[in-house]
Amino acid sequence: MIIPYPPPGTAGCYPESGSRLPQSKAFGGILAALLLLSGCGFQSPVDDLAFRTPGTWAEASSGTEGKISTGWLSDFSDAGLKRSVNEALAHNRSLKAASARLRAAKEETIIARARQLPTLDAGTRGGATDGSGVPRIESYGLNLAASWEPDLWGRLRDLTRAVEADERAALEDFRGARLSLAANAAKAYVNLISAEQEVDLAEVTLDSFRKNLRIIERTYKATGEGALDIQFARTNVFAAERAVEAAKLDRGNAARTMEVLQGRYPGGQSRAASVLPELPGSVPAGIPASMVERRPDLAATRARLFASAKRADAARKSLLPDFSLTAGGGTAGVRLSDLLNPDFLIANITGRVDQVLFDGGALAAGARGALAGNDRLVNEYAQLALEAFQEVEATLAADRSLAIQEKFLKSEVEQASLAEKQAERDYAEGVNPNILSVLEAQRRANNARASIIRLRNQRLQNRFDLHLALGGDFRTGG
Repeated sequence: MIIPYPPPGTAGCYPESGSRLPQSKAFGGILAALLLLSGCGFQSPVDDLAFRTPGTWAEASSGTEGKISTGWLSDFSDAGLKRSVNEALAHNRSLKAASARLRAAKEETIIARARQLPTLDAGTRGGATDGSGVPRIESYGLNLAASWEPDLWGRLRDLTRAVEADERAALEDFRGARLSLAANAAKAYVNLISAEQEVDLAEVTLDSFRKNLRIIERTYKATGEGALDIQFARTNVFAAERAVEAAKLDRGNAARTMEVLQGRYPGGQSRAASVLPELPGSVPAGIPASMVERRPDLAATRARLFASAKRADAARKSLLPDFSLTAGGGTAGVRLSDLLNPDFLIANITGRVDQVLFDGGALAAGARGALAGNDRLVNEYAQLALEAFQEVEATLAADRSLAIQEKFLKSEVEQASLAEKQAERDYAEGVNPNILSVLEAQRRANNARASIIRLRNQRLQNRFDLHLALGGDFRTGG
């Protein structure tokens, strides 16, 4: 009996290229029967998935083509920011855990590759008998045993490639952990600076309100008028004192957040510079949307998708017959030197073919489950890609909008400060003796100053988020 190669209806259930089948009709008949019993005929899994990307981001302006790189931190000319991020990268415990997972994945790859190689075991024995009146008898032996699965169908190769893909995924996870940690450390650094600035602003406001209270109290003592003004002024002082305490609490929490990222005890003692880093120029125009594919989370999911496809292939091939070769040999003698004498070697080589005839459908169910897992990753990857596009578009839109908002807010701060000074002059000169106008002017000015601190922080945070969403910088593709 001669069977075609591959047999009809056995897609994915035949030896890989380069494998050799014994050329005998008897073997062909057995193989055909075993292939039919194995129930091959599963659909092929998906080992890669491409998605369509627009030429550029809808929220990006037109202009010269920009490039993206992973060295995004160098865009911010702030030595303190770089030191803070580098300390986190050197000492963060979560990053060290990700590094350990990567090292474990490398070892798993070595184990998987070893399964494709023959194994060799050796053992020795020795002993002596010496009964009463009986001459002493010594015996020694050396046993060798070898086994090897030829991997005719490529099942072990599929599993090895799956584990290699797992290692690539672990590498991307580590890269993603570094990128995320760097961005979060940068955020923590600017949050601490903003918190310091808000403490300073709260203390300046408190001093201003205390000064107002002293002026109002002197006026009241001199004229007997303005009792209600004193109550308003004291209310503002108490509110400002509370604001100072709240700002200090926020500063301590911001410091503790940064200290945890840097692997230090969160005592809340860290202090940052008094000025926020300068935001680099506008986002380069013409950033290609395809650059999002380099994101570590997408690259890791692609690797896991490939691994799932290889495991699905291996699961299908587990329905096929197993081939194995074993060899054993040994020596025996009455002297220790006999262990190294080839004349005493006894060896044998055997081969076997195993095929599961009935297991209640367990192997077939495992193959179908592996295909379902592959299908799950296909859809998860497609969804993750859509979410990645959304993140980039949203941060690009925010980058443009926040820049426009800052222009208006600067004008608001200028006008509020002018109004505050004018109200204070008018009150001091008696032009407008109504203290409420002074308090309202001060409230608006202080709110505007606090808003500019937060908006500038928000712009920096959004730029960090943009680098996270793109998976790197604006200059290179790596």
